Amino acid sequence: MRKPDYTRRIAVTGLGVISPVGQDVATAWDNLVNGRSGLRRITRWDPSDLDCQAAGEVDFEPKDWMDFKAVRRTARNVVMGVATAKQALADSGLEITDANRDDIGVIFGSGIGGPELLIDNLEIRDTKGPRSVSPFFIANMLPDTASGQIAIETGARGHNMCVVTACSTGTSCIGEAAEAIKRGDVVAAIAGSIETPIKDMAYIGFSNMRGMGTPREGEDLASISRPYDVTRDGFVLGEGGGALILEDLEHAKARGARIYAEVAGYGSAADAWDLIQPIERGDGVRRAMRTALDRHDVPADEVDVINPHGTSTPVGDLREAQAIADVFGAHTPDVLISATKSMTGHMMGGCGSFEGVATVLTVYRQVVPATTNTREVDPEIAATGLNVLTGASRAAEVRYALSCNVGLGGHNAAVIFKRYPGA
Repeated sequence: MRKPDYTRRIAVTGLGVISPVGQDVATAWDNLVNGRSGLRRITRWDPSDLDCQAAGEVDFEPKDWMDFKAVRRTARNVVMGVATAKQALADSGLEITDANRDDIGVIFGSGIGGPELLIDNLEIRDTKGPRSVSPFFIANMLPDTASGQIAIETGARGHNMCVVTACSTGTSCIGEAAEAIKRGDVVAAIAGSIETPIKDMAYIGFSNMRGMGTPREGEDLASISRPYDVTRDGFVLGEGGGALILEDLEHAKARGARIYAEVAGYGSAADAWDLIQPIERGDGVRRAMRTALDRHDVPADEVDVINPHGTSTPVGDLREAQAIADVFGAHTPDVLISATKSMTGHMMGGCGSFEGVATVLTVYRQVVPATTNTREVDPEIAATGLNVLTGASRAAEVRYALSCNVGLGGHNAAVIFKRYPGA
């Protein structure tokens, strides 16, 4: 039994993604650094009667990742989660065997699980009767189904849990996986999250919340997501997520693993304010970022990049900008803001893990993806000193990079990645 050791260093050794900008890490990263959007008009139903008609859809083939019989009864988000985990494991070179399977965990979440199974079975009940409803839909639609199925598919039999913190889910899972390794629960973990919210009923619900955006007049749908821009008017839904393999650094070194970065800090905090609107000046995400810095003595003036929540909502973007300024003070203009939701849309519970992968690659590649669509930063946001990287991506020295997310219900999480010497 390993004992807790909070000085343990945590390495990132594997990455996997399914997203609107790519279904593998290489493709997704190439599209992010070249500013290629994954947003387009919805193809799964006719959205003509909606003000919001765009989404970040993924043309995903489930049978590439799971047995075709299992796919028939499994929610789309679960199969996507399995795909990201299998990608990340293959990338890491970590083999799960009978000898180590009890020491490898899964901390993998989803904000809403598989709502399409519930919606589809309601339609089946209404058209074919109650006896036609699938006996498998409940077990396969829960938010924790992905974490369980990943364990089944990979053989990882250690500490296993599903973290659900709405749009902060992915960031929370990465941070909690790092904490599990420090506690001695496991030596390595598959950490991540996934979401598939692009179902007509779910989409209409988000639309009626009046948080979704529209394109600039005369422009195509790819311009909807424009974080911090003076013309921003709401987010656009995307689907997908990501997975990261986290390991005790000494374990990773002993097996000769490639080390992308280290997890250097993690913080979580609640607004205790409102289920939808973030608290004044983003105090919850401010405290999450501050905790991530302070718990492991990360120097605030050495954070070079932030991948923010940046959903393109008028209130949310402003309050997040104020929170960043409150945390980083005079250093704020020196921190490059790389808001990748400008290309992927908002993957809800899946966004934090995808953005975690993007932030790790920013540290590893020493390249910062630009925020597309943002042309004129809102003057009130500019007054905070926020430095939104626009135009082209930029090569830069990145010592530490922070990724943070804000979730419905007032959930906030932040995780910090550190460049690994020699990476």
